Amino acid sequence: MSWEHRELRLSGSGGQGLLLAGRILAEALVREGQQVAWSTSYEPTSRGGLSRADLVVSAGAVDYPLVTALDLVVILDSVAVSSTAGLLAPDALVLIDEQIEERPEDTCQILPLPLVQTARSVGSLRVTNIVALGALNEAAGTVATDTLEAVIRQRVPAKFQQLNLAAFSAGVALAGQAAKPVAVVNA
Repeated sequence: MSWEHRELRLSGSGGQGLLLAGRILAEALVREGQQVAWSTSYEPTSRGGLSRADLVVSAGAVDYPLVTALDLVVILDSVAVSSTAGLLAPDALVLIDEQIEERPEDTCQILPLPLVQTARSVGSLRVTNIVALGALNEAAGTVATDTLEAVIRQRVPAKFQQLNLAAFSAGVALAGQAAKPVAVVNA
């Protein structure tokens, strides 16, 4: 996948911190010279409804701010699986929590990871978003690790910085140890 133009989605359910993770990633990309259009969507329920952060990233000006062919996707809840239908690029990489049985039906590469379990082992389910951000960055090489760590330090409250940095490192390690993605081809 070229960094000339990439489309990303962080998706799950409300309360999983996906909007914050999207903002952190967008800011890190901008710091590294990329142009980013960031959009969010969430259902009106505060917990449990679909929530997503979409990023359109370009080396030059972003010509259309909404996703049309997702290259990278994170799915943290089954409610988000259907939100990618018809939007995945053929070589898309989908990082999905391994507890989710449903899978996208489009042609893509799927990398199931124990994202929720890893967040629990770090100390809190509330950092699943940051575990996923670390795993995504390690698997796809979106930005320099130190750039993301710097943005995490700035965007999370001071009393939660160490927990979030530990979650980020755990996500990086998780993706680094993971098997290769499984190709899914659907006609």
